[in-house]
Amino acid sequence: MASKIQTYIRSMDVISETTGAIAAWMFFTTGIIVFFEVFMRYVLNSPTIWVDEMSRIFQVWAAYLAIGYVLKHKAHIIIDVTFRDPHTFNRRLVDSFAMVVIILFCLITVKYGLDIWWKSTKAGHTTDSYLAVPKTFVQSAIWVGFGVMALQALAEIFKIWTWDPDDLPKQTLVH
Repeated sequence: MASKIQTYIRSMDVISETTGAIAAWMFFTTGIIVFFEVFMRYVLNSPTIWVDEMSRIFQVWAAYLAIGYVLKHKAHIIIDVTFRDPHTFNRRLVDSFAMVVIILFCLITVKYGLDIWWKSTKAGHTTDSYLAVPKTFVQSAIWVGFGVMALQALAEIFKIWTWDPDDLPKQTLVH
């Protein structure tokens, strides 16, 4: 059982690292294509029709793909006035409770995100732009991102109870 949990933890860590890297490259690409649009618009006086929508889509996907990575690295806002020592039972309990709340929020978001995504898919909705990108492509970022975050939160609960805090990477203990 312990090896299956360790395999799950390592798999989720790899998935979160991968989605984080993809998100970083998407943010980088957004910067490049926006720079391209500025050059085209103000230097060549020939604006594009695709940059605005593509940069928005990339930003949406990047933001949702990054949330599992942020959770893995504890890079979100954490207030730990009371429970600073990661070795205490109370700290583990509070951290586990926080992860359960995150999982519940993520599951609700995934459920409603999937409902909206499915309705848009069935109806064939597209964005209100010249490109008319299917909304299912944009809306799927919500349930994919929050699904990864929920699975990463579960891995974090396993880490809290099965790993020695001294064995965890230091960035996961910095608050």
